[in-house]
Amino acid sequence: MKGIIVKALSGFYYVQTAEGLITCRARGLFRKTGQSPLVGDWVTITRSGPEGTVETIAPRRNAFVRPAVANVDALVIFASAAVPVTDPFLIDRMTVIAARQGVRSILCVNKTDLNPARGLIGIYRRAGIPVVATSALTGEGLNDLRAAIRGKTVVFTGNSGVGKSAILRGLSPAAAVQTGEVSQKLGRGRHTTRHIELFSMGENTYVADTPGFSSFDPEQMDHVPKEELQELFPDFAPYRTGCRFPDCSHRTEPGCVLLEALRAGKIEPSRHASYRRLYETAEQYKPWENK
Repeated sequence: MKGIIVKALSGFYYVQTAEGLITCRARGLFRKTGQSPLVGDWVTITRSGPEGTVETIAPRRNAFVRPAVANVDALVIFASAAVPVTDPFLIDRMTVIAARQGVRSILCVNKTDLNPARGLIGIYRRAGIPVVATSALTGEGLNDLRAAIRGKTVVFTGNSGVGKSAILRGLSPAAAVQTGEVSQKLGRGRHTTRHIELFSMGENTYVADTPGFSSFDPEQMDHVPKEELQELFPDFAPYRTGCRFPDCSHRTEPGCVLLEALRAGKIEPSRHASYRRLYETAEQYKPWENK
């Protein structure tokens, strides 16, 4: 029997199948091979009475460490230009983490009833990142967001207070009730970042809700080689070649085509500032320190 793991907790895997939700254990073979099933994995299971056993895991398209989730189609990053104001660096850090896994980013700019956020929206639309403007209060943009995630497995994330839960309620009251119950039961804090659960929105759409940006391990950024960073900014693509130096870092070098594009207003200053911050972080990483 085939299904998707929608929750993993305390050694149990909850697999959604055509026959309903089945509680499973994993075969001991996985421990021997060092492979652990993840939420989002498509698996085959066998049943023995009401419970089952995870037998095989289908090849993954991608996998994140924190939250521990696989086969993500899109990362929906929630932001706001009202209270609180989201730092673009947080958005850029998330888009880089997603891009390295081959995952599409969608920016959801909420609270447009308080601040239309034209500047923030413009930055990311010019960078080629899909943007949906929403208001949980008025319902603006909910249909657009619903269409953007339809048929996908997506992760919702965003800094505290941007209205992620309110938007989820607007999209699916049932899913919002479920996530609220999970949050209340587990509490909020560092220990909850390992818990991840997929909630069905219908139409083969699943949403993984996470408790804020802390759910994504910021140390992942240290593992991005500095030479790869420029490839994870899609708006840099037209300007990555043709520089005077073949190993140009696109930060201070003379004759840099990308810096010329920045000065000409073809690249957003905040995007380049984020690139420089991430590059400096990657420069400090010593691979042998984690061995």
